[in-house]
Amino acid sequence: MSEGRLLAPFAAPYAEDDAQIAARLLARRPDPGARDATEALARELVAASRPQGLLIGGIEDFLREFSLTSREGLAVMALAESLLRVPDDETLDRLLADKLAVGDFAHHRIAGDALLVQACAFALGLSARLFEEGASPHGAAESVARRLGLPALRLAAKQAMRLMGAHFVFGETIENALSRRAPHLRYSFDMLGEAARTQEDAERYFEAYAHAIEAVGGAAGAQALPERPGVSVKLSALHPRYEAISRERVLAELAPRLLDLARLAREHDLAFTIDAEEADRLELSLDVMARVVADPSLKGWEGFGLAVQAYQKRAEAVIDHVAGWAKTLNRRLMLRLVKGAYWDLEIKRAQERGLADYPVFTRKAMTDANYLACAARLFAEPMLFPQFATHNAMTAAAILAQGAKPESFEFQRLHGMGEGLYGLLLQKGAAVRVYAPVGKHRDLLAYLVRRLIENGANSSYVARLADPHCGIEDLLEDPFAALGRPENARHRHLPLPKDLYRPLRSNSDGVEFGDQKALSALLVEIDASRGAKFFAQPASASMTQKRAIHSPFDGTRVGDVIEADAASLDVAMAAAHRAFSAWGAQPAETRAQILERAAALIESRRGRLIALLQSEGGKTLDDALAEVREAADYCRYYANVARELMRERALPGPTGEENRLRHVGRGVFVCISPWNFPLAIFVGQIAAALVAGNAVAAKPAEQTPLIGFEAVALLREAGVPADALQFLPGDGAVGASLVAHELTAGVVFTGSVAVAQEINRALAKKPGPIVPLIAETGGINAMIVDSTALFEHVADDVCASAFRSAGQRCSALRLLYLQEEIFDACLATIVGAAKELRLGDPGDPATHIGPVIDRGAKAALDDYLARRRAEGSVVYTGAAPGQGCFVAPHVVRLSSGRELNQEIFGPVLHVAPWRAGDFDSLVAEIMAANYGLTIGLHSRIEARAKRLAALAPAGNIYINRTMIGAVVGSQPFGGFNLSGTGPKAGGADYLRRFVREITVTTNTAALGGDLRLWASEE
Repeated sequence: MSEGRLLAPFAAPYAEDDAQIAARLLARRPDPGARDATEALARELVAASRPQGLLIGGIEDFLREFSLTSREGLAVMALAESLLRVPDDETLDRLLADKLAVGDFAHHRIAGDALLVQACAFALGLSARLFEEGASPHGAAESVARRLGLPALRLAAKQAMRLMGAHFVFGETIENALSRRAPHLRYSFDMLGEAARTQEDAERYFEAYAHAIEAVGGAAGAQALPERPGVSVKLSALHPRYEAISRERVLAELAPRLLDLARLAREHDLAFTIDAEEADRLELSLDVMARVVADPSLKGWEGFGLAVQAYQKRAEAVIDHVAGWAKTLNRRLMLRLVKGAYWDLEIKRAQERGLADYPVFTRKAMTDANYLACAARLFAEPMLFPQFATHNAMTAAAILAQGAKPESFEFQRLHGMGEGLYGLLLQKGAAVRVYAPVGKHRDLLAYLVRRLIENGANSSYVARLADPHCGIEDLLEDPFAALGRPENARHRHLPLPKDLYRPLRSNSDGVEFGDQKALSALLVEIDASRGAKFFAQPASASMTQKRAIHSPFDGTRVGDVIEADAASLDVAMAAAHRAFSAWGAQPAETRAQILERAAALIESRRGRLIALLQSEGGKTLDDALAEVREAADYCRYYANVARELMRERALPGPTGEENRLRHVGRGVFVCISPWNFPLAIFVGQIAAALVAGNAVAAKPAEQTPLIGFEAVALLREAGVPADALQFLPGDGAVGASLVAHELTAGVVFTGSVAVAQEINRALAKKPGPIVPLIAETGGINAMIVDSTALFEHVADDVCASAFRSAGQRCSALRLLYLQEEIFDACLATIVGAAKELRLGDPGDPATHIGPVIDRGAKAALDDYLARRRAEGSVVYTGAAPGQGCFVAPHVVRLSSGRELNQEIFGPVLHVAPWRAGDFDSLVAEIMAANYGLTIGLHSRIEARAKRLAALAPAGNIYINRTMIGAVVGSQPFGGFNLSGTGPKAGGADYLRRFVREITVTTNTAALGGDLRLWASEE
């Protein structure tokens, strides 16, 4: 196949400033005459979309009755998303009780013939009547479940969801869908569903697309393009790792598959459209399509097309890029212009990744204006066939007002939406294509929910159309008028990603790996330090013997370390003790500013730090970047917490008395950090101790002293006095000596429970003042999955939680409980997803899993897995490279979670079944394991999530997400009671354990009276 070499690469800013784009859009605002014509036509379209009585049909009726801002609307959405996939009655009853007990469904009285609303009202009205018979909607979930657990109600609820799905799913099979076609409409069929997580998923979707193309082609008739029907294809459904970091693999494996489908569509001369994906996959999508569209076997065929999202800032650049393809290939291409479907996800991702700006617009008016600008651009390109997908009458009117010939473009709507509007468009001679989802209702309702939420937001046109209180003038709002000026382009209440956590801190700088320019720049920074030899030693080293540090990936020598001995340890502790007074006397603001300078230095040296994290720690690119960001976040967060905590303040008291409270450092804090986060935790411990006014003796992990030395150098460069921060590398004996040292005023430790207990016992034996211990430890972290969960999302979160970082996180998932009714099917999805993870060189961006830390860790894991394999409990073993300290992902099946009585620190997932009625006893079983770091739950039953939060001893409870990746200041991390001492690292209370409280009370009346009291008499 062609590799698309004739086609120029796509190059557009990933997230351009909104005001700059707004200025361009406003400069192209239609003239007053065109605006008047658009408004007049829009009034006519709105009238057709909103007939008397406001029973519009489809989603509009639904949104009128069940607003998505209401509890009832959200409850129906949750049921639609999950009910049909629940296989067991007990969980189904709990789900119904959970959702139907929260709203006032009894007062929904539906009139008219709106099938969708009637379907929902049937089940919900039945539930309301049952409540009226005596079951309180606000009672315990168990009581309501018993009342609602009638076979009739189950059937009613299932039928309601099936009818709801049928309103939006065009057919459960392509043959059924073809039989429903209307002769005056064009169709684009899509075998919708979740993106592929396994190779089996991808093959199944490929076969479904191929079968659909054959079936549609066989029934297409004699029309010519663009009138012929078509098939829409989702690239993420055709490959299990459709992601930017797997670019070369995707190009090698997915592009040929897509070409096979395109050739099949060409044989039948069908329209063949590539659906839009998230912004971080745009460049990858264009690369894949470029390889396919330029293939000589497709020469002359004008059915190839793609969707472009107008809410993406690069939308117009994509249109220009595709127009360039068409000109180069001398072939007309189709382009479907949509507004976008992943807005909240795009916002969240940009914030999590610490991007400079958002890749999508944050105001709807910007999206609407950009849509019209993109439409004008399409009309100006004769080599592109425009397809306008919109349910907004104002947008449709603006397109019609441009006066293009009806045969030169088409409108598109989603099946089940916009019937009124599109009926009038047909009357006006416009060509209309229906985007027709095909598939099983239980598989497509998650897609349905996304579309309902997308179109049901308060600001959306469809939601306002359904609102009887929304006047026609509001529906006819001109997006250019709504913008007014470029400075209005941004959402007023949505901060930029860098400002997300203000005022406590600025967000650390990240990199979007889907932005090739940004990724390439990062790799250049890293490569500049690749192969450098590093060196570490204590400032007071009395020895000269070096120990070589080798990479766990390939055994190469990364650098050397001179470790602390007893003499250098005593010298360092004495120097730190002397430095404590002067450092503690510095204003808290001075110490805070030093930490902020350190954060800036960490970010500016990220290339060197990432290179070292990869070579010494075996970190993958995404893990290494995340760790650099976390280290900077700790510095900034603790700096701002200290500004408040260390501020002297007045306390209340009786007249004639003044009470002043202040916090001061304790002395020399010993900071003992682990190898699994050799930069972030190392810096976090030191930063907290220093900013609280303590001197620090920092002992890095034996395996990663070079990273620790680089961090200490940066902190000293930022302004920390050398004597106040002592670097003391060495093995466990060095740590034990520091703990026992007479000058130690506090210990902060992250690591195993066993070592934490040893430290606690050692401190208890010390004479003199009681020395505080701050311990964050690991444990057997569990996740519970019930039958309401979506398998694909479970697989994503389980694989990330269990296998990312080679399972070497204190918070990693060790024990997964799957409800027995879904055990086999869900486990198969998880194993299939695990098979797609790539192990290898951590310096390669495409690597998902790097090596474990050293040969000792590998040997211990290998021995454990050999024992499990001998007993026949290993159900999956991944493939690992032959060299280096690699341990492949493994899945071990247990008959009960009680069989696991130790933490296995590596990429080993244990899976056990549980019964639907045993939730409380299961949580009790997890509590009995005596660990309390993290626990997860995948469930759509809110009462179950609340129950877990009430019962579980874990310090961090994660619902319907991964169990790793805690965020400084937002998700403070650590365990209490059963696992560690607390308080949580990255939390508001953390610094309090590093300080002493001093209260000074002064009798201000000692000289004869309280003058302030006399002065306040009036």
